[in-house]
Amino acid sequence: MHADGLPTEYAAVAWQRGLKGLIVTCHNPMPDGFSSHVRMREDQFGEYVAMIEGARNEWAGRIDVRLGIEADYFEGYEDYLQQQLDSAPFHFVLGSIHPQIAEYRQRYQTDDPFEYQRNYFRLLAKAAETKLFDSISHPDFVKNVTPKDWNPAAIMGDICGALDRIAATGTAMELNTSGVNKTVAEMNPFPEMLREMSHRGIPVTLGADAHLPSRVGDGYLVGLNLLQDCGYKHLSLFLDRQRTEIPIDLAISSLKNARTF
Repeated sequence: MHADGLPTEYAAVAWQRGLKGLIVTCHNPMPDGFSSHVRMREDQFGEYVAMIEGARNEWAGRIDVRLGIEADYFEGYEDYLQQQLDSAPFHFVLGSIHPQIAEYRQRYQTDDPFEYQRNYFRLLAKAAETKLFDSISHPDFVKNVTPKDWNPAAIMGDICGALDRIAATGTAMELNTSGVNKTVAEMNPFPEMLREMSHRGIPVTLGADAHLPSRVGDGYLVGLNLLQDCGYKHLSLFLDRQRTEIPIDLAISSLKNARTF
C-alpha cells in the first residue's frame, strides 16, 4: 500500500493531537497494473478493509476510526469504480485525478502546458458529474506537474467554468494541507480558487494527505483560518457518505484546546 504505517498508528497520533476521529483514505486498487507503484493491489483490498475495522475496534471510545478510500477518476473506468465502491461500507470517498502518473500523461499529454492544465480542470468537473465521489481531492494538483508554467490568472476562466459545473453537482472539494510540501509550496487549492469555491457554495472538506503517522492533522489550524479568510464558515464531514457541516469556529476552538496539537 502507498502510505507508511498501520491505521492504528495513525489513530494513535490523532488521539495524541486531540482529534475526534480519523477517516483513512488509502489509494484504491485499479486493474491491469494501473499506476501500481502508488496503490494497493486488488488482492489487498479485503486486507485494507479489515485493517481499518481492526483499528476502529481498538480505538473505540477514544478515536472514531472510519473506512474511506481515495479513488482515482480516469475516463473509461467508471463501471469498475462503481462496483468497487459498492463492495465495502465506505464512509467517505475522496475522488482524485493524478496528472503526474504515466497513464494520465500517455492519454492527455500535450505540448501546450496551459492546455494540459485546462484539461485537468475539465476532468475535475467530469469527475464530480459522475456522482461517484463525496469530495474532490487536492483540486489544483496540476500546478506541481507544470510548475514553470503555472499562471492561474491565464486559465482562471477555465477554472471557474469547472467550478460552476462542480457546484451544480453538490460534490464537495478538498483543502489539502500537504500542498505546502509540494513543488508549488501552498495548500491545494490556492486561495483565489478557494474564494471562487466559497462564492459558489461548494462544500469544503479538510485533509492532511498524511502518508506518515507523524503528519496526521498537519496544518489544520492554518487551513481552517485560510478557509475563513476565503469566505467559508463551515467545514464538511462525511459519515455513511452523508455530509454534515461543522462551524469552522468550533473546529478551531477544539484544536486550540487539544492536548498536544
